[in-house]
Amino acid sequence: MSGQADMGTSMASDNKKAVEGFFRAVNERRTADFGRYMAADVIDHNKIIHGEADEPGAAFDGFRQQLEAFGEAKMTPRRLIAEGDTVVAHILATGTHTGHHPRMPEPTHRSFEVEQIWIFTLRAGKIAEIRAVSDRLGMFLQLGWDWPSES
Repeated sequence: MSGQADMGTSMASDNKKAVEGFFRAVNERRTADFGRYMAADVIDHNKIIHGEADEPGAAFDGFRQQLEAFGEAKMTPRRLIAEGDTVVAHILATGTHTGHHPRMPEPTHRSFEVEQIWIFTLRAGKIAEIRAVSDRLGMFLQLGWDWPSES
């Protein structure tokens, strides 16, 4: 029984390290390294970019677009909790809208600071699924963005 527990603890620890590496790559703008942390067919249920393609792997471009729109954005993990193939991250997201963004093409040059909860599912040591809950209303208000209307 101890061997199974050790294996589960080891997997959770390795998965936590992969998520930490992903956040470091995001914060250091190492977009070429995303493939080290995310599976090629990663599914982003959060759709971080309005109009992001609903297909496996679209998250790579979504994160790149976010980094282009928010020049000095940071996603700082406050707490990571890992169990098996799941890692939950409580993060503080900060940034300033300095570039083109599909929701707001003209930069407002306003800053935001919001808390987010991300749930990662890992497969073979890479992020395979992303789910997130964030304070989008707070972010939009801080950035001076209009709330999206229904189409």
